[in-house]
Amino acid sequence: MDRIFLIGLNHKTAPVEVRECLAFSESDCRCALAELCAAPSIEEAILFSTCNRVELLICAENASVAIPAAKQFLANSKRRLLSEFESALYLHQGEGAVRHLFRVAASLDSMVLGEPQILGQVKSAYRVATEQKSSGVILNRLLHRTFFVAKRIRTETGIGDNAVSVSYAAIDLARKIFGALDGKQVLLIGAGEMAELAIEHLIRHRADHIVVANRTFEKGVALAAHYKGTAIRMEELPDYLSRVDIIISSTGSPDYVLRAADVKTAMRHRRNRPLFFIDIAVPRDIDPRINKLNNAYVYDIDDLNAVIEENVEDRRREAIKAERIIDEAVIQFGQWYEGLAVIPTIKALHAKVRSVAEAEVRKTVSHLEHLSAEDRKAIERMTDAMIKKILHDPTQYLKSNGCRGDRSISLDVARKLFKLEE
Repeated sequence: MDRIFLIGLNHKTAPVEVRECLAFSESDCRCALAELCAAPSIEEAILFSTCNRVELLICAENASVAIPAAKQFLANSKRRLLSEFESALYLHQGEGAVRHLFRVAASLDSMVLGEPQILGQVKSAYRVATEQKSSGVILNRLLHRTFFVAKRIRTETGIGDNAVSVSYAAIDLARKIFGALDGKQVLLIGAGEMAELAIEHLIRHRADHIVVANRTFEKGVALAAHYKGTAIRMEELPDYLSRVDIIISSTGSPDYVLRAADVKTAMRHRRNRPLFFIDIAVPRDIDPRINKLNNAYVYDIDDLNAVIEENVEDRRREAIKAERIIDEAVIQFGQWYEGLAVIPTIKALHAKVRSVAEAEVRKTVSHLEHLSAEDRKAIERMTDAMIKKILHDPTQYLKSNGCRGDRSISLDVARKLFKLEE
């Protein structure tokens, strides 16, 4: 697995202000993969970008060339100096890269252990890679195996029990701030999956009224109607800042949705009533300078860590079972990968033996003019059967665990014995 590499950063190695600078939208990913695969040192590539991580999975022959190229690619794509974030990057190679990917898709490496969204995000990244034709034989196999492992972990362990997500953590934080959400007015900015999860938790905790603001007004209307809330246009946000108690924002905007100046004006009408902002978007939606205003409090996604920790102790116990499943899957993928090195030798061996056998049969049959067409076909069938039976054991030996130790030694011996280099 020495040709597989994973380079990236996540919520453990980089703060949100670094992650948001390197975040890729889906359209960004398409352009990036096209550019990346034009590099001669990189054979295959998949780019993952979520609110908590940016990772580049590549397949390359020459690590000393491909890895620096991949790091510089990340910097160039976002017009940043590599020195600004290189210390936050991690590198996994071979078995380590495969294990890391399995753990990511199974949400063992997530901020919220066991959260289900990450698998869908990995699938989406793979879909983009296949559409851009940047994923080949090795990464295709690896990603399909990744999906299988993640599904098995979800089925065989309780890692997904007791609903915990960034959205849940945001609502839990709001409950800790107010003691209870009964009678509280909540404004949601964004109408995506995170917002919908947040609404479900808000209703469960009896929030009084929910207002939804979204750039696509129709989508906001649909979400608000489903939960008996109110939909507003983004232009109406300043008017609603004086009415609500909690604002939860999760858009895909590259810029701040709410700035300090907007909130400063609204605070004059609130008569010292506090206003809480919970920003679960990356890049951030809420200007952090709002925190400097009296009675205005901003929490971003990194602030949710403490809340999340309280909700995942049971999942940590289930993660032990998940790690065992991953260990098994890494071994199985490694066996498949090692088998790739065997294929050229097996093909060459079969071609060599078949060439010799067919040449000898032609030489012999050419002197037997009395043979009918049916007799000649019978001899060809017999020759084919003999070739398969003779090569069966050597083929199985090279493909299976019978080829113990350094597989390259057995392959080298086979090629020398049969002079396959000629």
